[in-house]
Amino acid sequence: MAPNLTVLAPEALQSFLSQHPEWKHEGGMIRRTYEAPSFLAGIAFVEKVAQAAEKADHHPDIDIRWRKVTLALVTHDAGGLTARDTGLATEADRLFVEVARAQ
Repeated sequence: MAPNLTVLAPEALQSFLSQHPEWKHEGGMIRRTYEAPSFLAGIAFVEKVAQAAEKADHHPDIDIRWRKVTLALVTHDAGGLTARDTGLATEADRLFVEVARAQ
């Protein structure tokens, strides 16, 4: 199995979660809800995440509720969480800061 499809060891997942406390491990996925300064900022964030996801060929579940955007990540092909998930989560955090600062 390719390294990016290796399921994270529990210690690696806990390390990620301790460094990114906004992300929660729920239902076998990592999940975070972002609250944008406006609806359009939330949509701009989703567009940036979509571009990053397409580039990584790794697509999160996305739920948009007015200014709140929830991302949920899991590597279905690997049957669990992998570095692809934590990597995209980290990139989403960076993109959210970028979008929020632009408002």
